[in-house]
Amino acid sequence: MATFGTLSDRLTETFRNLRTKGKLSPADVDGTVREIRRALLDADVALPVVKDFTAKVRERALGDEVNKALNPAQQVVQIVNEELVGILGGEQRRLEFAKTPPTVIMLAGLQGSGKTTFAGKLAKQLQGEGHTPLLVACDLQRPNAVTQLTVVAEQAGAAIYAPEPGNGIGDPVKVAKDGVEHARRTQHDVVIIDTAGRLGVDAELMKQAGDIRKATSPDEVLFVIDAMIGQDAVNTAKAFQDGVDFTGVVLSKLDGDARGGAALSVASITGRPIIFASTGENLDDLEPFHPDRMASRILDLGDILTLIEQAQSAFDEAEAMKVAEKLANEAFTLEDFLEQMQQMRKMGSMKKMLGMLPGMGQMKQQLDDFDEREIDRTEAIIRSMTPAERRNTKLLNGSRRLRIARGSGMTVTDVNQLVQRFEQAAKMMKTVARGGTPQIPGMGPMGKPGASAKRGRKGAKGKSGSRSGNPAKRAAENAGVGTAPAEATGSGFGLGGQKAPSEADMAEIQKLFGKG
Repeated sequence: MATFGTLSDRLTETFRNLRTKGKLSPADVDGTVREIRRALLDADVALPVVKDFTAKVRERALGDEVNKALNPAQQVVQIVNEELVGILGGEQRRLEFAKTPPTVIMLAGLQGSGKTTFAGKLAKQLQGEGHTPLLVACDLQRPNAVTQLTVVAEQAGAAIYAPEPGNGIGDPVKVAKDGVEHARRTQHDVVIIDTAGRLGVDAELMKQAGDIRKATSPDEVLFVIDAMIGQDAVNTAKAFQDGVDFTGVVLSKLDGDARGGAALSVASITGRPIIFASTGENLDDLEPFHPDRMASRILDLGDILTLIEQAQSAFDEAEAMKVAEKLANEAFTLEDFLEQMQQMRKMGSMKKMLGMLPGMGQMKQQLDDFDEREIDRTEAIIRSMTPAERRNTKLLNGSRRLRIARGSGMTVTDVNQLVQRFEQAAKMMKTVARGGTPQIPGMGPMGKPGASAKRGRKGAKGKSGSRSGNPAKRAAENAGVGTAPAEATGSGFGLGGQKAPSEADMAEIQKLFGKG
């Protein structure tokens, strides 16, 4: 969520300064509110919204709920979070469908705000929910607008009604009305009307949009607004509300680099809820807007719920159970690992997913440096292996690793590191799947302070250093001296056979990898 990155950094820094205070004085509260005001104004949040927001925060921060709190700094963060949820609309609002199909959804907004792309995203999302949307091309002014909507509809796999070629030809009001009738005849339960936009608000735009609304009586009128246009977002929203009136707002381009705070003002100024947030250029980059989750992201508190929902939509439960069973039986291979990577790709950008974790705003540089192409390189290495090598990494001798490196365009070191990371990760995952505590080389069991030193002393008596000819492997094995020796019956993990998992084990695994 790059759009609110600067605002998030400023607010996080402001709250960090409160952590050392055991009790907040009025001067501390005033200083904090002053910094919050500056952060919001710098982010282009509308002045009336800023004044109202900071006044409420100050009143509550000086009240009894903070004075009696054990941790005043955390309480102030909670107050800011709750008030931020308020200006973002309070509770989530979903699309309202007509009792008698088709449900008519009209899109409005300025040219370039992302209406046409959003139409395709919405159509694809609705199809995934079991609906049969029909896109209606009513933007007959902008050059090639009809062609663009046709391409977007094809990408989304949705039907389109476009009787006019556009480019200034055709009556958009008639097309909209005929499109709704066509949807009724062909049994499409949702109609998405893409209307024309302009470079600025004008009377002609408003009249045309108003006429389309009168002709189609839409159940929802969604105002698509570019989160990057600055303070003009508020003026544009007011103009559309007065000229057309809309029932909900869609924030587009939330993945941009602009300050974007004006978008925070729209719900508060217009009194209309934000229903969707567009977070990228792909048709899958559309999220239902949750005010509480967005507030948490801005305050760097993370958005675990959205991350879980994305994981559940991308991962197949039956496949997850198969993987869990393979882990417990030490049958998890690089082929399974490759399938899991491909499923993770369905969730979208790794940077975006990592950004939803709490506190990741403090690791901004590491996130920026993260190379998404590393997944491609890993996939290339695995695909350069034979099926037998993927199933059993013990077959990978020096000549095979050299062949794999050449086939994938990587180095032998890259191949060695991948195999080593896979075996260590599989070992840890198996331990967790069985309800144990994972051990990291050079450290004790996680969550047990002091275990590392004890295990190191005990292991030093019973086992000498590694004699492996591979320097990386030797260093890893020496760091892990004292761990339990592997049994003789090897496996893809190098751990040895174990008895079949019990029902209790499988229940724990299902909790970890499935939806249970």
